[in-house]
Amino acid sequence: MGHSENNKIAFVGDYLPRKCGIATFTRDMQTSVASYDPAAECFVVSVNDRAEGYDYPPEVRFEIDEQDLDSYLRAADFLNFANTDVVCLQHEYGIYGGPAGSYILGLLRDLRMPIVTTFHTVLSEPDGDQRRVLMQLADLSARVVVMTGRARKFLRDIYGVDESKIDIIPHGIPDTPFAEPDPYKEQFGVEGRPVALTFGLLSPNKGIEHMLRAVPAILEEFPNFVYIVLGETHPALVRDQGERYRLGLERLARDLGIESNVIFYNRFVDLNQLTQFIRASDVYVTPYLNQAQITSGTLAYSFGCGKAIVSTPYWHAAELLADGLGVLVPFADSAALAAEIRGLLRDTPRRLAMCERAYGLGREMVWRRSAQQYMQSFQLARLVRQDRPFRPLAVRPLAEQQAELPVWRLDHLRRMTDSTGMFQHATFTVPRFTEGYCTDDNSRAFLLTVLLDELGQEEPGVLQLAITSAAFLQSAFDLGCKRFRNFMSFDRRWLERVGSEDCQGRALWAMGACVGRSRRSDLPAWAASHFKIALPPILEMSSPRAWAFGLLGVHEYLRRFSGDRECGQARDALTALLVGLYERTATPDWPWFEEILSYDNARLAHALIARGRDGGDPRALEIGLNALTWLVQIQRAPQGHFRAIGSNGFYRKGGEPARFDQQPIEANATVAACLEAYRATQDARWMSEARSAFEWFLGRNDLAQELYDPATGGCCDGLHEDRVSKNQGAESTLAFLLSLAEMNLLERSLAAFRHAR
Repeated sequence: MGHSENNKIAFVGDYLPRKCGIATFTRDMQTSVASYDPAAECFVVSVNDRAEGYDYPPEVRFEIDEQDLDSYLRAADFLNFANTDVVCLQHEYGIYGGPAGSYILGLLRDLRMPIVTTFHTVLSEPDGDQRRVLMQLADLSARVVVMTGRARKFLRDIYGVDESKIDIIPHGIPDTPFAEPDPYKEQFGVEGRPVALTFGLLSPNKGIEHMLRAVPAILEEFPNFVYIVLGETHPALVRDQGERYRLGLERLARDLGIESNVIFYNRFVDLNQLTQFIRASDVYVTPYLNQAQITSGTLAYSFGCGKAIVSTPYWHAAELLADGLGVLVPFADSAALAAEIRGLLRDTPRRLAMCERAYGLGREMVWRRSAQQYMQSFQLARLVRQDRPFRPLAVRPLAEQQAELPVWRLDHLRRMTDSTGMFQHATFTVPRFTEGYCTDDNSRAFLLTVLLDELGQEEPGVLQLAITSAAFLQSAFDLGCKRFRNFMSFDRRWLERVGSEDCQGRALWAMGACVGRSRRSDLPAWAASHFKIALPPILEMSSPRAWAFGLLGVHEYLRRFSGDRECGQARDALTALLVGLYERTATPDWPWFEEILSYDNARLAHALIARGRDGGDPRALEIGLNALTWLVQIQRAPQGHFRAIGSNGFYRKGGEPARFDQQPIEANATVAACLEAYRATQDARWMSEARSAFEWFLGRNDLAQELYDPATGGCCDGLHEDRVSKNQGAESTLAFLLSLAEMNLLERSLAAFRHAR
């Protein structure tokens, strides 16, 4: 293929010196393609997982902030304006922002050149967002690349990708001469000893502890055996837990009495150093625990260097090491690891034959061969390119400009918060100290900080607000009775022994959201410990809203810990309580849970819709959608705008709905419930209903007056018959800010998922 056909090639993904397997792959691929065709101009668009970025080499020409969607759109402009011929995307869910890494779609949909996407992970059981992201990636790509036959089968059978656009290109490897290990052992101080090696970023799914437990049995036959563990702890694990995992491995080695036979090299090595380690080993071991690993760069490198390999049967290993090219052992089976490694060390002819076969087959995997195959894929991509219209980021349709959301302003939130927590009430914008604090509002504040964290908001003081509201909840919790107190005076005295049932539910919801969504390293562990203790009492309560808040909290908690049986059982019990209440009360003309519409109404439907969206309970989803459909009709004024059920009398069955005083929490609850309904159904009418409820804050209401105050960032307390309450209390301000956060989260998701026009 002539180099003139692909003059400018952009590689998008992580990049060294970021410590990540994808970063290493992107660097090696970029280098090999540039070497294969020196006339091609190869450059990189890198993704940063930290604000300060990295000290990149000159081939990195643009940097993306992982959690900033606009950054992806600016990258698309950069690539278009640079007249790039082909974009080669490295895809792994965890390296891009948004639900299931969906922000990368925002970049791809605006590109004017063909895209070739390498899928480093192809899941056999994706969740809804993961499936949707991969299918749209494949749709936007002219060619897609996988590294194994199994991955191609998954793309075809699970995701419906056209097989004609799939290329199999094995993971590239360095082209090194075949070498006996003994000459390379001296530099590591292991001359004359049999050596096994595992390398890569350390994390619990690598199963190294099982290999450590195999070492004593190996020493019975080979007393001078040494096991080298090469690699730093994964940076994400270090951020969350420090070096706890590595220290645990070192402690296990001491407890087993094998510390003189195990060497931990805590370093991230370059390719030349890595090759030296591989050459010095007699056996390479991958004791990984996750079967669903479709690609392993460490396995490919060792295989191509001609090593005898003992591995658990994760997908890549099962395919690469078939037909005696390596040895497969059961997962988490230390005895099998020991037996097979002893067998290979004992049977030198067998081991060397295995090494020679692997090395021979590995010549088809060297980076130059990979580069050649990628260049062929780039050429095919250009032949089938389909031009998509390009719209510069600065030029947006008028309809989109009109729908823009208010900018973030947290001034009043900070004004209403001191070192204890958030005050309940204000006179105009001045906090009323005499009325103190409550758990309800501090739970809402804590939930807001979780959503701001998910949005990547770095407003000053957000982290401090998270810590302050968490500390308030911790103080509110009475460990003896497992209940939250609600009201605290300004002089920090609790005014009750036990708070309301709703307060218990709101606190659970906020802590569950922290567990399921927060990117912080410390707060989720704190929230999980309190959540598990405070959950059981909710099942004994009688408040439907407490059940709904608790169910929303469990839903959020299970986003991270889906296998928690106790929480799964609580989810089912709370769902049954709400479903039973509906079935006992609802009639054709009153499809609701109670014979009154009072406060925070939409939360009851919201909780069941969220449960139904989890899967496994279509009845809950049906009831939630039916109830919400009726509620939004009741809350629609004849002029078409949102009209909340007024708190001055509410709405009893057989009566008339109170028109005033309309409260911000009703608009907030409706916004959140309608957005959940949209996520569950993809029905655009729910987005319209959410927008209608949100615009109530902005003046589309019975009095045509704004409740949100853009000058302060606060929200007025209610809509009266003749005026707007000018007091900007905690509940109303948080109702607006939570609604704004929910709308922003959906807008970002839509922007990421939107197909090219």
